Amino acid sequence: MITAQQVAQLRAQTGAGLMDAKKALTEAAGDLEKAHDILRTSGALKVAKKADRLTAEGRIETYLHTTGKTAVLVEVMCETDFVARNDQFLEFCHDIALHITAFAPQFVTRAEVPANLVEREIAIVKEQLLAEGKPEAVQAGIITGKLDKFYKEIVLMEQSFVKDDSITITDLLQAKITAIGENIKIGRMVRMQLGE
Repeated sequence: MITAQQVAQLRAQTGAGLMDAKKALTEAAGDLEKAHDILRTSGALKVAKKADRLTAEGRIETYLHTTGKTAVLVEVMCETDFVARNDQFLEFCHDIALHITAFAPQFVTRAEVPANLVEREIAIVKEQLLAEGKPEAVQAGIITGKLDKFYKEIVLMEQSFVKDDSITITDLLQAKITAIGENIKIGRMVRMQLGE
């Protein structure tokens, strides 16, 4: 027997809808952890199905830091004007602008990072590995790890969320797509800091 308290707890943890939470708990025989995993799996499938949908609505969110020395503009797109006015969507837009202010990513996705910038980073890492005398057998793994760290510093979608470092911006976006039920994309962004 699934209780309303279990459903409420799972919804609070995942942001899932009432029926989705109840269905996952039933499938997991009341086990909250298994139900959470079921929702994550089904949520990922729902996100993948929505990925090709047109996102022609949305908003340009602005954020001006209290010091007046840092400002952000970020384009967040969704499918309908109804969702563009939805409180969850507006909160998401604000959170993304706040995150960009704090972490200063240079690109939204890995695909936007210029090849010459990646090649330069690889060259720097290779020089470091040679100076440290690392054997060639381990260099490829080290380069991959250092590149992942490099991307996490400059790519918005790979950064840990400013309000909860246990999730990335990608995780946050996927959770919002699942909760809202529409495709959402982060488009362009501009971060200005006085004197830079």
